[in-house]
Amino acid sequence: MADTSPQGRGALRRALKELKDAGYYRVDKVRLPNGTVRSEAHIFDTPQLAPAVPRPAAGERGTGRAVTPPVKNPEEEPTLPDEQTRAAVAALFRAIRPEPRLRLGAAEAQTLAPLVAQWLERGSTAAELAHALLPGLPSPMHSPAAILRDRLQRKMPPERSAPPPASYAECGRCHDPVPEPGICRPCAGLGTRTVAVGTGAAATPDGAARARAALRGRGPLVGALGT
Repeated sequence: MADTSPQGRGALRRALKELKDAGYYRVDKVRLPNGTVRSEAHIFDTPQLAPAVPRPAAGERGTGRAVTPPVKNPEEEPTLPDEQTRAAVAALFRAIRPEPRLRLGAAEAQTLAPLVAQWLERGSTAAELAHALLPGLPSPMHSPAAILRDRLQRKMPPERSAPPPASYAECGRCHDPVPEPGICRPCAGLGTRTVAVGTGAAATPDGAARARAALRGRGPLVGALGT
């Protein structure tokens, strides 16, 4: 930052200190699984003030030691807030795994998780994410996270449309089809019920034979149909 700024390192150091004191800038030390420690800088839109450290009372002496932030262990302190974010981050990592140039850190993946979650809510899979994110990547690639964010936003699939409403409803009493929710006319006492004769698939062979005999004039029709 100092190399690209005309203010010099001293002015930049003072500016960062002011931002840090105001809660807009913070540097955390993170211990990686292999034991190494790295620094992560965070910049906020709103102040993130730490709890105030009590000052020593009159007549007391302080320790004289500077208070340093604790070293965080990613394995002991999970950074994923909920199941939806976990699923989105996992889907993103599965999608970009074939492309080594798209290496992301956990913090970068979490910033992209809300966009990925929208893709998943709209029915997309990790394979569809890969098809949208991987082809035609620029070279050289300066910011993988920025490229992924741009493609996630531009290629966002449309929302799922609601299923069409049913073209019929059922009577609340006899469960016969009716044109709109409620009860049918016979159940409301406004008409007689017409008994529909089916195709005979549920009839027994004996009943079907008697029905055919009745239709040919060799037996009572009412008895055959009532069997």
